[in-house]
Amino acid sequence: MLRKLFRFCKKAIIYFFIFSVVSVLLFRFVPVPYTPLMFIRIYEQYNAGKKIILKHDWVSLEKISPNLQKAVIVSEDGHFMTHNGFDFDAIEKALENNEKANARIKGGSTISQQTAKNVFLWPGRSYVRKGLEAYFTVLIELCWSKERILEVYLNSIEMGDGIYGAEEAAQYWYKKSANQLTTYEAAGIAVILPNPRKYKATGQGPYITKRKALINKYIRSYGPLEFKPNTEKKNNK
Repeated sequence: MLRKLFRFCKKAIIYFFIFSVVSVLLFRFVPVPYTPLMFIRIYEQYNAGKKIILKHDWVSLEKISPNLQKAVIVSEDGHFMTHNGFDFDAIEKALENNEKANARIKGGSTISQQTAKNVFLWPGRSYVRKGLEAYFTVLIELCWSKERILEVYLNSIEMGDGIYGAEEAAQYWYKKSANQLTTYEAAGIAVILPNPRKYKATGQGPYITKRKALINKYIRSYGPLEFKPNTEKKNNK
């Protein structure tokens, strides 16, 4: 029995490794049609007797305003262009913040980690899920460029109730294409990412207004986006 169990586990690990690598290589070139979270949200909507909403329209990074690209970087992952998937300083700061009484809970996940979770995994805080997230983060950082990671992120992330990706978010919140977003509109979308089903990009509450103005300021001072191939980035390390 032990030998059979060992062989089964060995085969399962090998098959998982092959499947994960093939999937990452495939999505290096092919748009991600659906994510696990989309199906989870459909089930939640159905279970609650709500209207099923799933709006997702993949567009290339060139059709997404640089304002929104900068907005998610300055709000979600300031060191996205330079780290190799993990920002340990941000993780440490998030842990310190979350230990404070009455503090607003913050996450230290990078855009790369969020992309790995959104495309290949499910939401949750278990050690198994976090371990798989780290594994897929390493894989996409090795196989994808930063430009591709950002493209997949902006096309896959939840940006409203049943709204996924930059194009649908721009249409839903501002009635325009993603390539036409102003800095302030991009800041409005970026500010809701921590909880897109609770916050509204066009809301005027004090928290949203303050954060939106701050992100808008950072976008304007960010400068041009400069993507570098993974090989060049590693050589510079």
